[in-house]
Amino acid sequence: MDITGILITLVLLLMVASIWVYNRLVRNRNLVSEAWAGIDVQLQKRFELVPNLVQTVKGYAAHESAVLEGVAQIRSGAQPGAELQGVDARAKQETALSRSLGRLFALAEDYPDLKASEGFQQLHSSLVEIEDQLQYARRYYNGAVRDNNNLVESFPANMVANMFNFSLAEFFEIELASQRSAPDVDL
Repeated sequence: MDITGILITLVLLLMVASIWVYNRLVRNRNLVSEAWAGIDVQLQKRFELVPNLVQTVKGYAAHESAVLEGVAQIRSGAQPGAELQGVDARAKQETALSRSLGRLFALAEDYPDLKASEGFQQLHSSLVEIEDQLQYARRYYNGAVRDNNNLVESFPANMVANMFNFSLAEFFEIELASQRSAPDVDL
């Protein structure tokens, strides 16, 4: 085999390797997008549950309007589907919503009739279930982000990633209301 044949073979191998790496980068980017959609579904469920919680508590604790208004205000800023500055900004808003929900449940502790209410118990159970699902979705998303970032930063994939503008993805960390309010809430 002459030098031309060797060069052609090397160029073909390099092209095949580049195509393979490019396809892996695309697959990882799509996994991150899919995982984010899973988080968004859970955030939407939580978003839709908040008004029911607020209304239930409002019936028992009408004079605690500051807490109730705070939850409503934070909820309006954390609307799922709204394009924010990025994952980090979304995480900060969702953490604020979790903290306000924690205050809402702390407020419910002062009202035994509210805690005993079947409606409140169902809403609380739904929120805990949604937050469990959100935690699973967040783990899946962060795993997809980790895999994507490892590929984007690893040699020789980083050369292909730079050439085609693949970028690092942000991790999504929020503090869930179920984690914030100690699990010793007896309903």
